[in-house]
Amino acid sequence: QVQLVESGGGLVQPGGSLRLSCVTSGFSLDRYAVGWFRQAPGQEREAVSCISSSDGSKHYVDSVTGRFTISRDTAKNTVYLQMNSLKPEETAVYYCATERVVSSCLNPGRFHYWGQGTQVTVSA
Repeated sequence: QVQLVESGGGLVQPGGSLRLSCVTSGFSLDRYAVGWFRQAPGQEREAVSCISSSDGSKHYVDSVTGRFTISRDTAKNTVYLQMNSLKPEETAVYYCATERVVSSCLNPGRFHYWGQGTQVTVSA
């Protein structure tokens, strides 16, 4: 079955960096859309970045463009999110998700398979 396990979260100072990892199993990573999403307390889950299932193109929400980088290593069945210049308002639980085909991979409602999440706290 499809499984996703995130890691790499933690406490980081504003302006710092973290790299999140999502180890996947049960599907072919290069044939599925994969995305990173986040949810802060009391807020809805929102998109951060994704890789399209159709052509492998990478997409980012405006607020992280230029600071975050999504990548995947099919040999390791792992998806990464490199996060630089982190801001306090980006404190949230970060989730990875996957789906076979999605029309818009930045839409969390399109994904059925989710990991358990990893906490990222940006604070001095």
